[in-house]
Amino acid sequence: MPLKPHYQIPIQDCGEPLVPLPADEFAFQHPHAYVNLGAPYGDRSPFFVRQGVLDRLRTAQAQLAIHHADWRILIFDAYRPIAVQQFMVDYTLAELLDKRQLEGDRLTPDQRQHLLDEVYQFWAPPSADPATPPPHSTGAAVDITLVDGHGQPIDMGSPIDEMSPRSYPDHYQAAIAHPQAAQFHAHRLLLQQVMTTAGFCQHPQEWWHFSWGDQRWVWQETVQPAIARYGGL
Repeated sequence: MPLKPHYQIPIQDCGEPLVPLPADEFAFQHPHAYVNLGAPYGDRSPFFVRQGVLDRLRTAQAQLAIHHADWRILIFDAYRPIAVQQFMVDYTLAELLDKRQLEGDRLTPDQRQHLLDEVYQFWAPPSADPATPPPHSTGAAVDITLVDGHGQPIDMGSPIDEMSPRSYPDHYQAAIAHPQAAQFHAHRLLLQQVMTTAGFCQHPQEWWHFSWGDQRWVWQETVQPAIARYGGL
């Protein structure tokens, strides 16, 4: 498949370490969805990010507190080794085959590629090439949502990882005359606002995905010099 434009951005890794996300500052998805599926993390944790990303998540949490003092950012997922990225691409493809009642070993190469292209709209290719690392494998990306003071998720109108147009950040904007759609849109706008104020960029097809310092961030934010801070780990 053709490379997405942000993969043209060169990387000069700044050497920041992966650091744990503090349990007393954020909420967390438990059990972790991909660990629960058997994804091969080995001795690594999904709840790690680069230090610069953690610093900006703290800024975003402080911004959220201005609007809702008892709400918190919930970390659904953060760091992913390449092996986990491959596992989740394979798992998602298998789900798609099952949903459409197809058999993988009977697909033509073109049929398989067409399905993979669908998967790659929401999952970065598990590339081992240092020039094109998946965002989550750099420690720069987080998948997040919001929870209230009781730890209950704020309804965003679709679950994280749903492969449908409902995942697009502005999906409900056209229907804001309807009270429920207006509420979903307002919640997504709040999440977007606190994260972009802290310096993150949002994935254009995923309301939950934000990153700082990776190739997509440089490409979307037109940062100069146009060099990504974080490469694959």
